[in-house]
Amino acid sequence: MKSIHLNKRPVGIPQLSDFKFVNEEKPQIAAGEMLIKATYLSVDPYLRGRMNEGKSYIEPFELNKAMSSGMVAEVVESKLEGFSKGDYVSGMLKWTEYQVSNGEGLMKVDGSKAPLSAYLGILGMTGLTAYLGLTEIGKPKAGETVVVSGAAGAVGSVVGQIAKLLGCRVVGIAGTDEKVSQLKAEYGFDEAINYKTTESMSQAIADACPEGVDVYFDNVGGEVSDGVMVNVNRFARIVVCGAISLYNATSMPMGPRVQPILIKNSVLMQGFIIFNFMEKFGEAIPQLAQWLKEGKLTSTETVVEGFENIPQAFLDLFEGKNKGKMIVKIY
Repeated sequence: MKSIHLNKRPVGIPQLSDFKFVNEEKPQIAAGEMLIKATYLSVDPYLRGRMNEGKSYIEPFELNKAMSSGMVAEVVESKLEGFSKGDYVSGMLKWTEYQVSNGEGLMKVDGSKAPLSAYLGILGMTGLTAYLGLTEIGKPKAGETVVVSGAAGAVGSVVGQIAKLLGCRVVGIAGTDEKVSQLKAEYGFDEAINYKTTESMSQAIADACPEGVDVYFDNVGGEVSDGVMVNVNRFARIVVCGAISLYNATSMPMGPRVQPILIKNSVLMQGFIIFNFMEKFGEAIPQLAQWLKEGKLTSTETVVEGFENIPQAFLDLFEGKNKGKMIVKIY
């Protein structure tokens, strides 16, 4: 079987040479274990941080060892009570075609209730990140204006839809005219901005948000966020979910000092990771599933096929080649 290892730590933008394909012997299981086969795999921008050395909220990947991310896998052999051949499970798993598990950290998923890939997207960490980041930190109220950067991405597209369901006016920021059209036509955003063709982000935000910004869900950072910051209202809430514009920087760029804005407007600005809200998963997943079943949420996926294409799919995230969630279909 094949496995994908971290070959070397990237400097700046990752390259295909930072990954290494390794042939390994297909593992055997013992009592209390099951053999699972990779079916769908999630690639996400945060994995870039794990390719670096240094302290973070999650351990860095080790050199010459398999990388890992969210995955849906099929049980192909089981000696583990509660799991049978043909079951599907989801969790953080290694980038290998087959692996052995004792079931720890995995949950069963049901392909008859939703597409299996949805458990990596709107019914998985993507949906949970959008829902809980927005509701627990952003706390949007009906009639408020919510701005979302990276709005056509996996998390951003769901954030905007949820904000609309909660009665907000929603403005999205994306990087192509096609994505701007998609935000309004498919996801119901009220306005959308192409940051790549906008001369002044601060003016574009002011024009799109005549009553100011009450909630900013930030997936991007950098100059896009600088333009939003000067338009925030008193008691605005800024949800810092990601900073993809900075992930490949080799030095920390200098930007505007935000403290005067935060002080003057009594603004809350809070970063988070989804595991901060684990105790809320039990209520969030049924709500997302209900909205999805009722057709109130649209889930968009960019699906790349083939285990061998996992590294390229990951790299494509940093060029904005995905619409919605980037998924690799393996089997």
